Amino acid sequence: MKLSEKIINLLFPPKCPFCARVQDSAGICVICEKELPWTTEAECRWEGTGGLRCAAPLWYEGCAREGILRLKFQGISAAAAPIGTLMAHCAAEEFSGGFDAVTWVPVSRRRLRRRGYDQAELLARETCLLWETEPRQLLVKVVDTPPQSGMKDAAARRANVLGAYEAAEETAGKRVLLIDDVCTTGATLEECARVLRDAEAECVVCVVAARVRVQKKDRKNAGE
Repeated sequence: MKLSEKIINLLFPPKCPFCARVQDSAGICVICEKELPWTTEAECRWEGTGGLRCAAPLWYEGCAREGILRLKFQGISAAAAPIGTLMAHCAAEEFSGGFDAVTWVPVSRRRLRRRGYDQAELLARETCLLWETEPRQLLVKVVDTPPQSGMKDAAARRANVLGAYEAAEETAGKRVLLIDDVCTTGATLEECARVLRDAEAECVVCVVAARVRVQKKDRKNAGE
């Protein structure tokens, strides 16, 4: 470790993104690595409405949920690095060779100004680091919609994001990997994928950090 890194670690000791415990090096602590709600091989990948293929390394619960909330709402942007690494491995395992461009689900300009960063963009950039490439902003959010987290009904979530995104640049012929933090009903991912396909993307696949468990009685409405 370089001297500069030692000084930085002394002043700002690295913490596990999921439990916030101080540790010797950046990344996920040994305890959380064992306790994280990992998806199984069968649970990791699923199809949403219209056959949209999605994958997630984690369930959105327990310490995984706490870590993502720290990233999203508590200004802990450093949490994007280890979470993005998990997503990169997940994408490589589930969609290897299936995409040639990486983008993310963007927040609105208003929310970006308030938060200071776009957590999905950070995750996309960290995901791309392992592949020595850069994500591209293929989408822009043109409507500052109410947070999806405040809506439990799948139909309300779909209506909330309808028309909220537009293509930001040429996507014709691209096979796109779409990155976001959490999938609840899939409404946001499906709307973004629709916009990309309408802009002539060849195909769209999605990877999120975590997915919400859907109760059996809700699967029909949630599109699963």
